[in-house]
Amino acid sequence: MNSQDHVLLLGTSGGPRWRRTRSGISTAVVIGGGVYLVDCGYGAGAQLSRSGHSPARLRAVLVTHLHSDHTADLANLLLYGWYEGLEDVAAPVTCLGPPSRGSFPDVAADGGPVPRLVRPEEPAPGFTAMVRHLEAAYATDLNDRMRDTRRRDPRELLTVADIELPEGLVIDPDHDAAPDVEPWVVLEDEQVRVTATLVQHAPMAPAFAFRFDTDSGSVVVSGDTGPCENLVRLATGADVLVHEVIDEEYVARAYENGRTAQQRAMIEHHLSAHTTVPQVGQIAERAGVRTLVLSHFVPGDIDVPRWHEAAKHFSGELVIGEDLQRVPIAAP
Repeated sequence: MNSQDHVLLLGTSGGPRWRRTRSGISTAVVIGGGVYLVDCGYGAGAQLSRSGHSPARLRAVLVTHLHSDHTADLANLLLYGWYEGLEDVAAPVTCLGPPSRGSFPDVAADGGPVPRLVRPEEPAPGFTAMVRHLEAAYATDLNDRMRDTRRRDPRELLTVADIELPEGLVIDPDHDAAPDVEPWVVLEDEQVRVTATLVQHAPMAPAFAFRFDTDSGSVVVSGDTGPCENLVRLATGADVLVHEVIDEEYVARAYENGRTAQQRAMIEHHLSAHTTVPQVGQIAERAGVRTLVLSHFVPGDIDVPRWHEAAKHFSGELVIGEDLQRVPIAAP
């Protein structure tokens, strides 16, 4: 057991918005000095640097799902990390994320007009394709720097793969995005065993939560999800649960209690694909976790936050997460 092993909250804001007080969502699990990064929201690379960790210490990058607020800094991790120590990694960094969802339906969720597809020849690239497309977008930069300054080929510094779903498991992003499934192993090394499960963030799918089991204890990172039995199963008995949260009272105010069809659609999404303040406490209590760490706050900035009210439903330790906060994995 290493008493220094901890969870590091690099960024705690949810949603594709710039916030005054919080960086985009990104969580590091630091085990034996190695850094296992979950999600790359905006500012993740800079926050990693501010925390004192070099990209040279990266062991793995795991992406829960392919919304932009969880992937916006992937390019920076590659391009800026290239100059900030990534060349010095002892072994290529394992990078894992969701496979393609396949296609999109020919109808809109609310029955309205169907938007034109972006890149209809590949409308839903998975994680590996996303990384390759980023490399292609920055080919001029990469090729120039490798020739001009003799930088190592960045493709040799990363091992990129889509997470394979258990055999026989079928998901339907529009009707059953998180069917019942037992957690399965996606990564294992001498420091940690990482298991995954599907969570409810429809229509974005597949969307994952991850559990890290180490000699110091266990950590679960929920990703974006509404209340979900798969997540409770994954988190059962964990030492630390890092879970997203949304202020449902703010949502009602922000969208005027659903006066228009668009406002009603936004409220429905927020309350079905995310977890409210009371619900997050109930989930942690059901799972029997020791410490509940709230993160991925929606909204990221709020004058009178209600986050502490989760404690009304949870008997363990509640941590209202802040950027660059460290949470020990082992019990005090």
